[in-house]
Amino acid sequence: MDSIEIGLWVTGGLLVLVLVGMRVAFAAALAGLVGLIWIFWSKKGYDPEDFGWALTVAVKTAGQVPHSKVASQALSLIPTFILIGYLAYYAGLTRALFEAAKRWMAWVPGGLAVSTVFATAGFAAVSGASVATSAVFARIAIPEMLAIGYNKRFAAGVVAAAGTLASLIPPSAILVIYAIIVEQDVGKLLLAGFVPGAFSAVIYVALIVGIAVLFKSVGPPVTGFTWRQRFASLPGALPIVFVVVIIIFFVYNPFGGDAWGTPTEGGALGAFVVFCMAVLRGMKWAEFKSALLETAKLTVMIFTIIWGVLIYVRFLGFADLPGAFSDWITSLAMSPMLILICILLAYAVLGMFMDAIGMLLLTLPVVYPAVMALNGGEAVSAADSAFGMSGPMCAIWFGILVVKMAEFCLITPPIGLNCFVVAGVRPDLSVQDVFRGVMPFFVADAVTIGLLVAFPQIVLWLPTLAG
Repeated sequence: MDSIEIGLWVTGGLLVLVLVGMRVAFAAALAGLVGLIWIFWSKKGYDPEDFGWALTVAVKTAGQVPHSKVASQALSLIPTFILIGYLAYYAGLTRALFEAAKRWMAWVPGGLAVSTVFATAGFAAVSGASVATSAVFARIAIPEMLAIGYNKRFAAGVVAAAGTLASLIPPSAILVIYAIIVEQDVGKLLLAGFVPGAFSAVIYVALIVGIAVLFKSVGPPVTGFTWRQRFASLPGALPIVFVVVIIIFFVYNPFGGDAWGTPTEGGALGAFVVFCMAVLRGMKWAEFKSALLETAKLTVMIFTIIWGVLIYVRFLGFADLPGAFSDWITSLAMSPMLILICILLAYAVLGMFMDAIGMLLLTLPVVYPAVMALNGGEAVSAADSAFGMSGPMCAIWFGILVVKMAEFCLITPPIGLNCFVVAGVRPDLSVQDVFRGVMPFFVADAVTIGLLVAFPQIVLWLPTLAG
């Protein structure tokens, strides 16, 4: 049995472990370790006397992964981005942001739902975790929507779907993970997420307004706010804007010249600024402790998944499965664009059974090289490429597409994580209620993904400006 066959058998075993309910981190680590042992033992002809040697080498190889990969400076972005979100919540910035959005947008059909989407998009710009975003706005927005007669399923669906925007709008933990896995520039990928993230929010808003117009009872508008009240709400939302500006300037200097610092430094400074605001607004020690603990829990969960999956990725390298998959993909008698669409559809199906981060970590080491090969390779020019863009731009474009698919998976049954979070925060809502409420947003996401595929400049415009 050659290395490719071993790779296929181990990958099949991994999928079985995930489907029967084992956590992705542990399933990937176990599959990767077994695969490494199998690969090394096969090189010795499966001699029983050499099994101990194969086990020792495999364990040493797997043991190098946690430190060598997670010691990356880029990964330090993740805890700082998550901390910004939790500190902003405890500082009361999220409620102020929602209040400002409500006073300015609640008069349109489905106004409170529209306000929720815009407030969530604003909060997403200082929070790198969609789960935290959904939990926060389930506490803030759903009670207000229910109080004026919104359908409870619709209200829950709005919060669960809008929470996914944190996966795309920087600072995004998933974008950082993608950049590290495929070895691309973190700053440009974060920049690339701004316009598609805002675009996704606008599509959500259009859907909500359309539903509210067709079904008058779904989302009644809220009127009565004076212009003085509207302008009075803006100062409370300005700290969010200030933090966003800091992060943008550290990633990309709009005035030209070099950026002011690295994305990691921008995330750290953003967390410090939000911490100062939280202290000035009277944050207590217990709230600060809760923010740190929640940040630590979410960071450990993400890092554990990364550790486990990267052991499996190390095995894939020895099995040469990514290269074999790339060769097979490029040999298909289909147009590159059609193959890309099939890959995105496969992500939609896979996302029904896996969490977003685990899904990307498991698939990107195999799928990413294949997509780059379809376009013509890492170093291809735009003129010679299949998708009309250079290799580095294709990496950014594909990254935004797969992260948008990861957003889609966060609300897809049976394990859409955002839906479980909203149901967990609201005891009066069942998971089934939330899943039914997000169903219209599947259409919005499908439209958004289709437009991002058809018009790549929506993604590439800002990174192109950055050079």
